[in-house]
Amino acid sequence: MEGGGAEGVTRVLVVDDSPVDRKVVELVLGSNTFAGSFHVIAVDSAKKAMEFLGLKDGKEQAVDMVLTDYCMPEMTGYDLLKAIKAMSPLKPIPVIVMSSENEPQRISRCLKAGAEDYIVKPLQSKDVPRLRSCSNAKPKDPPCSTVSKSADHIAAVDGKSSLRRRAHLTDIAMVLHSSSAGLSHYFPFLFKFILLVYAILCVGELLHRWSNGCFLSYLR
Repeated sequence: MEGGGAEGVTRVLVVDDSPVDRKVVELVLGSNTFAGSFHVIAVDSAKKAMEFLGLKDGKEQAVDMVLTDYCMPEMTGYDLLKAIKAMSPLKPIPVIVMSSENEPQRISRCLKAGAEDYIVKPLQSKDVPRLRSCSNAKPKDPPCSTVSKSADHIAAVDGKSSLRRRAHLTDIAMVLHSSSAGLSHYFPFLFKFILLVYAILCVGELLHRWSNGCFLSYLR
């Protein structure tokens, strides 16, 4: 496949049966923030995308990426993804799948089929850097794996949190152990103190009875 258009301009083939979603992509990529960075070609079906890309007659069109909806009638975005990846296995066109549903199974299915990324619709300005990193318009580190990097980051954070929790629990256990050891050292003194208090109470009771004459009557 030949290279893209003007230098620095990313040619994006947008495939979506919804005219609203196609317009959203055109507005986002054509906004002042990204003015001149993208050239958008929009079609309303996967079959038209295949015709444009030359998948039927063997004449490949120069595009830097395909941004396709997942759910479309007749031919889905997933089917288009597989067709594109089978067309040029050595240097396939990057394909980003869009969907209004954030389903882990669907995401995993698309990534395993070769999708560079999966974006939840509608497309937003914050998603554009992800498109750029997946484009053939400039050198990139293969493959683009935004989703997998996010998963690795989450796993790393979870691992660190787990280690912190374990360390915290260990500290608590050591404190409790030290406290119990310290208390056991004072048990003999505490026991003697209780006995002393009990003896004083008994003597006090005897003296009280003696003063009331109850003790003498008891001896008789």
